[in-house]
Amino acid sequence: MTTPIEQRRILRTAIPGPASAALHERKLASVSAGVSTGLPAYVVAGQGGILVDADGNQLIDFGSGIAVTSVGNGNQRVIDAVSKQIAEFTHTCFMVNPYEQYVAVAEKLNELTPGSHEKRTALFNSGAEAVENAVKVARHFTGKDGIVAFDHAYHGRTNLTLAMTAKNMPYKHRFGPFASELYRVPMAYPYRWPGGPQHCADEAFNYIVDQIHAQIGEENTAAVIIEPIQGEGGFIVPPAGFLKELAQWCAANNILFIADEVQSGFCRSGDWFASDYEGIVPDLITTAKGIAGGMPLSGLTGRADIMDTIHPGGLGGTYGGNPVACAAALASIETMEELNLAARAREIEAILRADLEKLAATYPQVGEIRGRGAMIAMELVTDRETKEPAAALTAAINKACHAQGLVTLTCGTLGNVFRFLPPLVISDDLLHEGMSILADAFAASV
Repeated sequence: MTTPIEQRRILRTAIPGPASAALHERKLASVSAGVSTGLPAYVVAGQGGILVDADGNQLIDFGSGIAVTSVGNGNQRVIDAVSKQIAEFTHTCFMVNPYEQYVAVAEKLNELTPGSHEKRTALFNSGAEAVENAVKVARHFTGKDGIVAFDHAYHGRTNLTLAMTAKNMPYKHRFGPFASELYRVPMAYPYRWPGGPQHCADEAFNYIVDQIHAQIGEENTAAVIIEPIQGEGGFIVPPAGFLKELAQWCAANNILFIADEVQSGFCRSGDWFASDYEGIVPDLITTAKGIAGGMPLSGLTGRADIMDTIHPGGLGGTYGGNPVACAAALASIETMEELNLAARAREIEAILRADLEKLAATYPQVGEIRGRGAMIAMELVTDRETKEPAAALTAAINKACHAQGLVTLTCGTLGNVFRFLPPLVISDDLLHEGMSILADAFAASV
């Protein structure tokens, strides 16, 4: 970058300031009301863990564009790779005139995703596209129709992926009817499991397989799709052993196991993929978000015997695997490898957890702290005994953080989960300052 951005928070105006307010008026007059903004501080520059808005305020970024800019905005390796690629060519469509960049990304995904088996990859534009194609591939390969998804799941906003997404508002409300042969079973959610967290793994597994057997039939089930750590649903981490047992059951019943790692992948959870931590090897794995430093790209990677059964032309898309996005992905992956950002994610977890535990010791509204790596959340409740969701408090704290120049995000089917997704290159100083802002926001909102 020509002008490095100092990695510190600077507040020159209220958040949002007058320049952002003027831009927001233009937004309201020109952009569909259906496209909302969580914090209308309009960004003009970014680097590392800092975003600069139109009023010159420097905001601490605890969102990474929803786990996208894991290598940080303004990453010089990504800038150089994208600039070089744009100067050479911007598009041909891989299905018309192919290019090496697409092949190189596929090779990397085949290498990095779990399992030593032979793999194949197809590239797309978004996480939803990758998930949708995973369903297509699973149905084609198995000759079966049934797809099983989970409570609290988020898989995208297309018609098919909305049918697998659990939350009605704002995602599904009045957008149906949705695709058929999609079934939902309970998620192994330890904090809210009726029998208690100690019984969650076994009880959830037994209930799920019974439901699949009774409602669909194993012989009609093409795939089970699950986020190893649920994202939008509340950063729900299933109990130890649950995912492995589920994957083994799928294999024994000729059902494909699909891991949706769109949010949890690429070092975010402290490993290259959340599946690595669980010791599971998915038949198919979907990736996006952190893959390309902010450029639109996604991937579907799977067993070669599955992926190669698709007829020529059955997978693809005009922009899928765009060469500029592929160049950004290769540069991002190089950065992750060189800086060992999986290890850095674990360091970030230690800092976040320490400060969140202090909040939990002070405020009974902190019901649970969970997550892994730089994918951490706290669930807020009005009472720890009843676990009644504290959605209003969550929103109030989020708003207070925004006013002090900290970009934070909420999530959860019940609207009561705070999630932390800082860039993996953020400094310890910014992490500590951000958590101090959060503590003040908590104190002012409770």
